[in-house]
Amino acid sequence: MIVTMKYASRSGLYDGSSGTRLLQMAPNLARKEVAFDGALNRPIEFREAISALHDVVINDLRFEPRDKTAYKQWVEQQRKREQVIRQAAMDQKREAIARGEVEKPTADLKTAHTSALKRYWAARRILDRRLRKENHELWRRLMPYDPVITVADDVVFFECFSVDQSSYGCLTVDRGDGFGESGQTQLGTTNVDYSWDLYESFQSLRTYRQTRFQIDPSAFQVSTDSGGAEHCEEKIDLPDGWLSGFVRLQAAMAMPMRKVSLPPGAVYSLLAFLKRNKAKASPRAIRFELAEGQTPRLVLEPWEQVIDAFGGEYHGPPCEPIRIWGRRRLLTLSRLLPLADQVDVYLLGTGLPSFWVVRMGPMRLTLGLSGWTTNDWSAGSAVDMLMPQEKARPEVVAKIAESLSNKGAETLDKIVGQSYVSRGVATSALNELALRGQAIYDLHAGLFRWRSILPLPLSDKEIAPPHPEMEAAEVLARSNKVTLHEEIPGPRGGIILTGRVDTNECETLLDGDGIVRRGKCACSWHRKAGIRNGPCRHIQALRLAHSRRELPT
Repeated sequence: MIVTMKYASRSGLYDGSSGTRLLQMAPNLARKEVAFDGALNRPIEFREAISALHDVVINDLRFEPRDKTAYKQWVEQQRKREQVIRQAAMDQKREAIARGEVEKPTADLKTAHTSALKRYWAARRILDRRLRKENHELWRRLMPYDPVITVADDVVFFECFSVDQSSYGCLTVDRGDGFGESGQTQLGTTNVDYSWDLYESFQSLRTYRQTRFQIDPSAFQVSTDSGGAEHCEEKIDLPDGWLSGFVRLQAAMAMPMRKVSLPPGAVYSLLAFLKRNKAKASPRAIRFELAEGQTPRLVLEPWEQVIDAFGGEYHGPPCEPIRIWGRRRLLTLSRLLPLADQVDVYLLGTGLPSFWVVRMGPMRLTLGLSGWTTNDWSAGSAVDMLMPQEKARPEVVAKIAESLSNKGAETLDKIVGQSYVSRGVATSALNELALRGQAIYDLHAGLFRWRSILPLPLSDKEIAPPHPEMEAAEVLARSNKVTLHEEIPGPRGGIILTGRVDTNECETLLDGDGIVRRGKCACSWHRKAGIRNGPCRHIQALRLAHSRRELPT
């Protein structure tokens, strides 16, 4: 997908009047006007949080096998060359020893050797930084899409998505405590120009220098006056599946989850152990052991290292141990822990996405992780298959979209009351808006917020087609190949369904919100991964048959 970015200037940190520094963000002129100008009350927290967000963006832990043919040839040539040199050196040294001429390394030689090594590694670091700054193609591989900033009535939040499509970052700053009075404000969403130089500028933020944060409102006036002649314009070709993964994440964030509150010390122990140790055998998961009213236990596999989160308690329904993989991505949070008040972890289930919210006074960094590093949002996790398949009518979606865009943010209960539809239909409509890139769920505040990731809603082609298992379930349900045997009330308002779909006997547990929590089936899809990659077509067809039986005739 081709996206146009147009900037009147470059973002940067500039010296202002009376010793004030101005952190000025250049907005995307190809979108509607957005403006903000306020004093940065917590520069240290902002510096560390925005730097962590930067680490999320450039995070790419995918394994890419290399073509080592040329390398092996070079190694063989080097081996033969070194063998000749070594043999000649040994012969020369033997002759010197036979003559009694043995030289010992002097202190000056050792000093020169150490100095040469330092110069070599310094040159390596300089070369690395120059490549990152000057090689635009490399930069766009690391930063596929400029960060998205949204100015709302109560918060300003920054969003990004990693290049490997496995990590999502969102920094939310309360406007009341995080910023001073704002003179120029235009609510909305835009992209901002981002570069390595801007990242370096963040590192110079200090408490003893007052800094104002500004989304430059004058850029749009310059655009009108100059006719766009001086603009820096770029057309970005987003990677396949990247945008789809970004928006599909919103469906996962709005699902009911188990919340675990951890003190910063427990997270520090977790990250310190992972930093010092590298697992050489499977399993490589973090296992959460949770019991109502008790201290959460985190177990690091395969060492079975137990970390008790003293100072935190779990309040929620009892559950079996929950495992999450791809844990080295959590090292992104390292620099935030000295400033953190608390870390809230939201868990969907074993092998499913998790969300880590670091609370720092008026700021919160949300780190969303797919089930494991190579299981990206767009292709692997297929979390939307767990959601109820009840579809909202287009007019209902449009009505909720209009209401949400006018008010900026609303709770689900208020949306249900104002739209006069059932909770399931409202959830389906909000999920549709999230997939169109027009809504986001704020985990900490419990609000759905209006946020357009692009100037126009995403089409079905840009979101990606429905999952093949979902399409196959629809075919099975329509062809009358589903027979419901029993509908048994389940725990906490859920229901257990058993039946026969085609030639497979299957069973599933739906919670009170209609989300698949467990399942049994003999098909190859379910035997391979259970519901971690989404329920199989037979379990989905069983759920469809149940929901359609409940509809009024």
